Amino acid sequence: MSTYIEIDHVDKIFPLANGDQYIALKNIELTLKKGEFISLIGHSGCGKSTLLNIVAGLDKATHGGVILEGKEVQGPGPDRMVVFQNYSLLPWLTVRQNIALAVDRVMRDLPSGERKSIIEKHINLVGLKHAAHKKPGELSGGMKQRVAIARALALRPKVLLLDEPFGALDALTRGNLQERLMEIVEEYNVTCIMVTHDVDEALLLSDRIVMLTTGPEAHIGQILDVPIPRPRHRMEVVNHPSYYAMRNEIVYFLNQQKRSKTKVGQVAQTAIARHGLEKINLEIGFIPLTDCAPLVVAQEKGFFKEEGLEQVTLSREPSWKAIAQGVATGRLDAAQMVAGMPLSMTIGAGGKPSVPIITALVLSRNGNAITLSKYFQQLGVKNQNDLKRALATTPDKVHNFGMVHPSSMHNLLLRYWLASGDIDPDQDVNLIVIPPPQMVANLKAGNIDGYCVGEPWNSRAVYEDLGYVVATDLEIWPGHPEKVLGVREEWVAKYPETHIALVKALLRACEYCDDRRNREEILGLLCKPEYVGSLPEYTRPGFIDPYNKGDGSKPEQYLRFNQFHVDQTNCPGRVEGLWILTQLARWGYAPFPRNWVEILERVRRPDLFGEACRELDLPDIEPDRHSFALFDGLIFDPDEPIKYLERLSIRRDYRVSEILLDEATAIKQ
Repeated sequence: MSTYIEIDHVDKIFPLANGDQYIALKNIELTLKKGEFISLIGHSGCGKSTLLNIVAGLDKATHGGVILEGKEVQGPGPDRMVVFQNYSLLPWLTVRQNIALAVDRVMRDLPSGERKSIIEKHINLVGLKHAAHKKPGELSGGMKQRVAIARALALRPKVLLLDEPFGALDALTRGNLQERLMEIVEEYNVTCIMVTHDVDEALLLSDRIVMLTTGPEAHIGQILDVPIPRPRHRMEVVNHPSYYAMRNEIVYFLNQQKRSKTKVGQVAQTAIARHGLEKINLEIGFIPLTDCAPLVVAQEKGFFKEEGLEQVTLSREPSWKAIAQGVATGRLDAAQMVAGMPLSMTIGAGGKPSVPIITALVLSRNGNAITLSKYFQQLGVKNQNDLKRALATTPDKVHNFGMVHPSSMHNLLLRYWLASGDIDPDQDVNLIVIPPPQMVANLKAGNIDGYCVGEPWNSRAVYEDLGYVVATDLEIWPGHPEKVLGVREEWVAKYPETHIALVKALLRACEYCDDRRNREEILGLLCKPEYVGSLPEYTRPGFIDPYNKGDGSKPEQYLRFNQFHVDQTNCPGRVEGLWILTQLARWGYAPFPRNWVEILERVRRPDLFGEACRELDLPDIEPDRHSFALFDGLIFDPDEPIKYLERLSIRRDYRVSEILLDEATAIKQ
């Protein structure tokens, strides 16, 4: 069924008296089908009614908009009728006159007799024929609300918008009116959006329940499908096998939001002077790889200093383990991290103590490849299925493959690629951690049979005729997050303005890196011994020149092999973070957090990214919240992460458990 209503990337920003602004809603994207019933649920102040008013045309989105049947909503209209909690009836008019006032105004072109027929039909529809002559003061609360519903439906709206319509009613009246509303909506195939705080009401009435996070910058945290068949009756719904599981899911989400109501940096920033930074001397860790380019550029082009960071030292680290330890102990203020590291450190993956880490910036996407020894090329291995057959020829030999860190995309994508070829990465082969600069030496020495790493260490193996690239990450998951900026949550709370300045400097550097006119200059910087120190011959492929896989095929120009800024590269989207959490659980590194929404809200911070963007006059755009698939076509639905895990044929036994972080850190001022 085609889209009937599209809420298209809606932001709502309110100006404040002191010149600042309050972002109430951020990047709300939602589509509805005709006849669908959607409920919006969340804590008070999360923007539910504001969103409803934007759909109604009673308020305007700051960015984005609403499309109904292919036309943009420009203002209020009879095609969208709102039923408020306070009834909004004129007290001096009777039931019939209140409904007639609306019908006569909107349907003035219809003959008088036809208008009267519509009025009487809808009075009967809500069971008020006996009270049609009464004024609101003579009616109960439930009867008043029925008048409001009848008035709305009498105008034959395309969409019925309900703002806590039953909130002020007693339980019996509310139940009866809910049943009547269901009957009317189903009979007339009305599309509905309802704001409610009542979990049971949402489950009774809705096809989908949209759960909004706590503001500021409220966004869709989770969407729950309600697969209970219609027509529905209250007792049948309550007795449905999935009812209590769904109810618990909503209540759990709301409890997560209550815990994470205060975000790091928001409270602290109000106490910091607008002029100057709290800390101007920083030590930032990096690993010698082509995609450390944004850090090198920010240093060499003076972006750090221009943002007020007077003395930045880039510390070339020997391994990703050293990066994690450096940030955790405070030796490093910040660091280039593999994409999964902030999440794995925060949840204490691998049995390690939890160290909450924030990432407000994705530094790069793509840039990796899987390189195999020439031995496999001689056996005709061109994909993971060929590799499976080749491994079967030597069942007694242990085949070692290198990756750089358990939480790296190198490890997670290599495992995904192997498992898609029915190769168990923990039983059929042996994966070992090797720092990127040591990969080629280990391949040459015969210690490993292949590896997954970033450049220039794949191209160097090809250049020295030691191996060949069997797959790039563009073939596995194009556009995946690769390196991110990682900073301790406690550090951000202590130095909020410094953190934003750091994000701004690196964001400018990312933009500079993706202007291909600058690539030759950047290559010269990367090849300096204090940075990557590699030869230009095996640093150019993919970064500037066509990419040579060393498999006999013609080198191909990959314009997105190293991606630093284009196509919303830099925003730390939560959906891709959720995929990483599923993979950490899949391979037994950590339980899957039942409170995954809360974890993602703490770690991946589009709000802080957006603040930096706005200060630079760059577009503050968050990636769409949608399902996606890697190369094997298996759909990842961000609302069903556990079901996704269950569909993965090769995986370890995993647990789902709540991971509670130190709440004192989250509210530290």
